[in-house]
Amino acid sequence: MRTSIWPTLSFFVLAGSVPLLSSATAQLVVRAKVVHTASSTPIEDGVVVVRDGKIVAVGRRADVAIPDGYRVLEAAVLTPGLIDAHSVVGLAGILNNEREDQEQLERSQPVQPELRAIDAYNARDPLVAWLREFGVTTIHTGHAPGELVSGQTCIVKTVGNSVEDAVLQRVAMIAVTLADSARKSGDAAPGTRAKMMSLLRQELIAAREYAKKAEQEGEKRNDRDLRKEALVEVLDKKIPLLVTAHKTTDIANALRLAEEFDIRIVLDGAAEGYLLTERIQKAGVPVIVHPTMVRAVGDLANASFTTAAKLADAGILVAMQSGFESYVPKTRVVLFEAGMAAANGLGFDRALRAITIDAAKLLGIADRVGSIEVGKDADLVLFDADPFEYTSHVTHVVIDGKVVSDKKR
Repeated sequence: MRTSIWPTLSFFVLAGSVPLLSSATAQLVVRAKVVHTASSTPIEDGVVVVRDGKIVAVGRRADVAIPDGYRVLEAAVLTPGLIDAHSVVGLAGILNNEREDQEQLERSQPVQPELRAIDAYNARDPLVAWLREFGVTTIHTGHAPGELVSGQTCIVKTVGNSVEDAVLQRVAMIAVTLADSARKSGDAAPGTRAKMMSLLRQELIAAREYAKKAEQEGEKRNDRDLRKEALVEVLDKKIPLLVTAHKTTDIANALRLAEEFDIRIVLDGAAEGYLLTERIQKAGVPVIVHPTMVRAVGDLANASFTTAAKLADAGILVAMQSGFESYVPKTRVVLFEAGMAAANGLGFDRALRAITIDAAKLLGIADRVGSIEVGKDADLVLFDADPFEYTSHVTHVVIDGKVVSDKKR
């Protein structure tokens, strides 16, 4: 597994743009020594048949008829397309600290839930293509941690020439940060944890009153507030808050807020989550675990390679993410993150699920992606050996039945 971005960066800088993908849908057969479906036991000497972008047959080679005229690909190992459960790719671009490539965080106000990720997402950014070549076929991306409420997220596939080509969910979550990175200095607010929580409560209360007034006025309403409308979606449980919180104090604050307002939340990061496993599990809150290779300073001082395993052991739904840092790396690859977690207690099967079906369940898209099952989107990754071994490579990537990469990565 190769994760260095710089050779690829130099290529794209020279090329100047991302090549368009073919729009032709292949009728495809993939044969593999092992098929990891992520929904059942692995299939030895397996076959997956794809037609019109969907999986139409899965099973042992001896039991599945291979149609005539279909393109056939061979692999040592086949997995579902990988899912990055939290990223800013497509808003943050491949260039470092270039203003035009930094759409992930608006600093003008601490509370901006109305900001839409789909308005900033660039499907043709080279960073999207780079992730795709490593088997990442779906990403949950959007506004980054760093402001109290930084904006909305969306879910996209790593294909297409526009967000309309790529989008699975236009609004997935609203990003909230309960961490030092959202605290302001001097007299600016919020400067403390108490102020963060009071501002959040006030915004949710105001949104609730807005919804009541809108219901009373009905069609007579002539004023709209995009900020309140976004938070009404949270109060109605249509979308969750994605709460970046690492310290036990902040995790506890997030859980208390969810209980107080009867809203859905997803914990993001949770560096000290292993100290609150019982409480998180009891609340039924899933966790998108911090990348294993984060810088262990500040809020993340107690980050651990074993966090994913400890949370999963406690019965908590866990997914992996590439995360966000303001400078480098611009992104990580969840395949590497899952491999690290696998080696630190999570094990192969649970690690693979954390970047496939469990990530899909957490994001609410398991009806489309996350496993190799009949009727699901044909998003597949072909490997020449064990996916979590550093010396293994992705050989082909398939999205919606189309071979979108045949580079050996």
